Amino acid sequence: MNGWEQYLDLQKFAPLFARVDEVYRHKEVYPPREDLFAAFALTPPEKTRVIILGQDPYHEPGQAHGLAFSVRPGVKLPPSLVNIFKERESDVGVPMSQNGDLTPWAQQGVLLLNTVLTVERGSANSHKDFGWQAFTDAVVEAAAKLPQPVAFVLWGAQAQKKAAVAAASDYPRLVLQSPHPSPLSSYRGFFGSKPFSKINAFLETYAETPIQW
Repeated sequence: MNGWEQYLDLQKFAPLFARVDEVYRHKEVYPPREDLFAAFALTPPEKTRVIILGQDPYHEPGQAHGLAFSVRPGVKLPPSLVNIFKERESDVGVPMSQNGDLTPWAQQGVLLLNTVLTVERGSANSHKDFGWQAFTDAVVEAAAKLPQPVAFVLWGAQAQKKAAVAAASDYPRLVLQSPHPSPLSSYRGFFGSKPFSKINAFLETYAETPIQW
């Protein structure tokens, strides 16, 4: 996990991982097993500057690839990602794109994480009771202890449950909370929340390079 294992007691989560592996063997689960921890592989702890936290992966074929909200090049943009790009354009002027691969964000230190890391085909939130939240709680708790400035972006009710843990740090932290970018909730305060400019203003306050959104 590219350094994250130093901050996490992975043995504690062995039963969770075993259950997940069993489901992968018998059902169609997303993201593909080899992409399950892709976010950690692309964004090691020492380079993490932003954590964007959502709910669970896309549940239709060919979408989820281990980075929250991201799809590979050539895949039609899911509605939540369309709304993220709309807010990005409104906030920092980046034009809409049909390329939904957020790997460049991850490579700049944006950990793209969901509170639940797996889902069954066609069944949103189907793994919400597997115990993933305890694992992602541990990740957020570990991130709160990192010495560098870190911005936490909590989109949706599930992510917002981690706000107190995210804020509990002796180091510079920004915690942004808004409704999920899903079409069901985006008009309740996601649009106009300006997360991208707020993150960059926070990073620049501490002499960090802003994210190229």
